[in-house]
Amino acid sequence: MTTRGRLRVLLGAAPGVGKTYAMLEEGHRLRDAGGDVVIAIVETHGRAATAEVARGLPEIPRHSLVHRGVTLDEMDLDAVLARHPELALVDELAHTNAAGSRNEKRWQDVAELLDAGIDVLSTLNIQHIASVNDVVEQITGVPQRETVPDRFLREADQIEVIDLAPQALRDRLAGGVVYPAERIDAALSNYFRLGNLTALRELALLWLADEVDQALTSYRSEHGIDRTWEARERVVVALTGGLEGETLLRRGARIAARAAGGALVAVHVTSPDGLRSDNPAALAQQRALTEQLGGSYHQVLGSDVPASLVEFARSHNATQLVLGASRRGRLAAAVTGPGIGASVIRESGDIDVHIVPHAAAAGGTRALPRLGGGLTIRRRLAGLAIALVGGPLLTWLLYALRSPESITGDVLSYQLLVVVVALVGGLWPALFAAVLSGITLDFLFIAPLFTVTITDPLHVVALLLYMTIAALVSYVVDRAARTARAARRAAAESELIQTAAGSVLRGDNAVQALVDRVREAFGLRGARLTENGTEVAVSGECSGAAAARHPVGTHAELALYGTDLPAAAQRLLAVLIAQLDVALEHQHLADTASEIEPIAASDRVRGALLSALSHDLRRPLAAATAAVGGLRTAGPRLSAEDRGALLETAEESLGALTALVTDLLDVTRLQADALTIAPVALDPADVVGPALDELGLGPAEVALALAHEDRQALADPVLLQRVLVNLLANARRFAPAGTAVLIASSTFAGRVEVRVVDHGPGIAPDRRGEVFQPFQRLGDTDNSTGLGLGLALSKGFVEAMGGTLEPEDTPGGGLTMVVSLRVAPGPTEVTGS
Repeated sequence: MTTRGRLRVLLGAAPGVGKTYAMLEEGHRLRDAGGDVVIAIVETHGRAATAEVARGLPEIPRHSLVHRGVTLDEMDLDAVLARHPELALVDELAHTNAAGSRNEKRWQDVAELLDAGIDVLSTLNIQHIASVNDVVEQITGVPQRETVPDRFLREADQIEVIDLAPQALRDRLAGGVVYPAERIDAALSNYFRLGNLTALRELALLWLADEVDQALTSYRSEHGIDRTWEARERVVVALTGGLEGETLLRRGARIAARAAGGALVAVHVTSPDGLRSDNPAALAQQRALTEQLGGSYHQVLGSDVPASLVEFARSHNATQLVLGASRRGRLAAAVTGPGIGASVIRESGDIDVHIVPHAAAAGGTRALPRLGGGLTIRRRLAGLAIALVGGPLLTWLLYALRSPESITGDVLSYQLLVVVVALVGGLWPALFAAVLSGITLDFLFIAPLFTVTITDPLHVVALLLYMTIAALVSYVVDRAARTARAARRAAAESELIQTAAGSVLRGDNAVQALVDRVREAFGLRGARLTENGTEVAVSGECSGAAAARHPVGTHAELALYGTDLPAAAQRLLAVLIAQLDVALEHQHLADTASEIEPIAASDRVRGALLSALSHDLRRPLAAATAAVGGLRTAGPRLSAEDRGALLETAEESLGALTALVTDLLDVTRLQADALTIAPVALDPADVVGPALDELGLGPAEVALALAHEDRQALADPVLLQRVLVNLLANARRFAPAGTAVLIASSTFAGRVEVRVVDHGPGIAPDRRGEVFQPFQRLGDTDNSTGLGLGLALSKGFVEAMGGTLEPEDTPGGGLTMVVSLRVAPGPTEVTGS
């Protein structure tokens, strides 16, 4: 039987971190050690360093396939199997094979190699793992269609992360090591953004850490190891829903923070029968606090709370377990035995247990469970009626048939009566029947007859047994009744909460939907929600006086019209009120955001406009005034050449003022409603052309690389043209002689991006913020600069249109200004590129 080969995977956060290079270096090392190593397939992507390190390793020739007239080279699986090396180097594990190949995916080819007993060393990027594919798309905006199933990776014998700092990867990309020059700028501006790379790096490390945790858990389970291995601190906090929960969570978070990599886990144990009284509102708040503290919240079912807590802690390899001090007093503890804390300490083994005191500790809960609360009044009266009617009838029948030998049957008959009464009516009717039966037996059937004198101590024992049987049967009946009632109540509450949540998720008004659910759930005539005296939502008929009023948050109140709610309904009402408070707050935030957004946009434009004008307006006015003053003062003494220079300066400055006033008129015409921006769907190419014409730039000065396809951007055409004119003027001013400024466009994650690229001196990273500040020209002094709207105004216009304007380094030196705008909605699907 062939031994299955071993799989080793080199995992990277992004292309270019050095996975293929590391794979080839490892191949050289193993071959130098005497191993039979071959290259099954390696993709160099034109990288010289990768091609160089691949030299010296034997390579299996590729298999060529023709698909739709195109020749594609793929790994020759049959040739590798025939060669049967000790180790095959297989690059890009997630690759999709060309049509006509034996397997659709390369990882399936690798599976065949492993089954044949060939060891495989392969490479993979985090975005190609199936379970995190959607997360990567959220981070980068780029969907990945080539994935590898997690189950296949989990079967790998070794997974190693090839790590590289995000900035180092960007530097490697800018230096042309990863992609050719024509792809560098788009890559840096899109997928290889610093934030994207940082998030992908964290995702790769976390995925591997989770796999290590799973492997450790599996190993301990397979080897029957129950003892905790303190690889890192894991603190489990037990929550009851009481007020002490917040104290316990914060204490647990502090314990977890003492060690690097500590984890906080909160758990609440719910009784399967639903009889323990939990506080849903408090648990919801404590769950939110757990997430704020960076922990995870869990809820488990368990009838034995201490055992459930310890089992959960062991399953999570916990090192610390935090419990609240018992609320029971000394009397309760003496009657009911050791509490949960003592039991957990006894069963915890090597898990450290912290008993945290709190304000509710030893608050005095019931020492004994309530025995009669599960049955209705009707059932108790029915049980009492059976005792009052059935007792005399049974006595008459037994007395008529009595004999010296029938005493045993008489005793069992009365015991049966007590059991029947207990099953129907519970404790108190059963105790009444037991006492009545004992007296009757002693009076009519036990010598001396017709007296209640108890001469034999065994008769006292019999009476106590009657009462004990009655109490035990009553307890079972009462518990069963309470269980059934709790199950019905829980089902109804769950259905109600599900209905309320469904109304919100379907897009209904959350506040109105919750008010409607409150009225319907409790059969009320009406419900009204008011805030600061103003009606927010109303459901049903709300005339007359309210039956009850409940505060919702700080400033709102929920008035209920109809009958008073029973105490059992208050818990569910508290949950709905808590949800109503959250929905109301969310509505306020949404309303505030919608009200502030137009004002904020106008303020940004107005602030940028005024600050830029204070600089742009002053210089041409001063220059024109000086030129005209010089002409008037010098008069005929000026030479024709000097007179021409002054006139040219005056004309230039007045032209600048004309352009500036024209810009202001355009803005005023477009912003008639307090400078409110009204973007429309437009093709960026329609704005690039007029901007070039305005500056008089031709093909020798500007190169175009427009790749936004048919996407349209949401922008104001006049303002966008003003922005591009200013950016192009700046780029041309700083571009070296003989070099062209590049205008490039692309789409990425629902955005259209226009980049103005120059190869000038660039701007130091610590000074990039200054270019958007008024009065800051980084040394510009001539009268031809500073016209237009200025970078401060350009940034304000772009942000007012819902976009961003950011400076970036140009690969090879220089500055790239990136204008990012929202894609206009339309039938075309927007994807990353």
